[in-house]
Amino acid sequence: MKKLVLALAVAALGAMLAVSIGLGATKMEGAKKLSAKLTAGQEVPKPHGVPAGATGTFTGKLVGNKLTWKLTFKGLSGAAVAAHIHMGKRGTAGNVLVALCPPGCRSGKTGSTTVKKGVRDAIERGVTYVNVHTKKNPGGEIRGQVKATAS
Repeated sequence: MKKLVLALAVAALGAMLAVSIGLGATKMEGAKKLSAKLTAGQEVPKPHGVPAGATGTFTGKLVGNKLTWKLTFKGLSGAAVAAHIHMGKRGTAGNVLVALCPPGCRSGKTGSTTVKKGVRDAIERGVTYVNVHTKKNPGGEIRGQVKATAS
């Protein structure tokens, strides 16, 4: 009887270990590395009076529903007033999903937030973009489509 109880305990422990390893692997497989190169040429509608050197980068990581990011930019027509992640395929404008900078935004801004499943799914499918807004171009001055790759 003791051998049977011991065998069942060992089997149960093995099963719990296998499940916990499997769950851990699933979490890590879900991690995504994010990137976008921002230029005036990608912005919709086309911005006006953007200096030729206006550019930016967005990098980040999405693990589960936690999004962390860094946004850099330079050469804009004036101070950045806001930056966001928007819903939208390349060439289309869309609604704001995540505010990266509140009014007043500086290059090198980092942050983190929790996103809803729908936002995570849209980012992973490549139907989101990042843009930076200025006073001269309140609809957006530079933009880049977010690319998600396995981390």
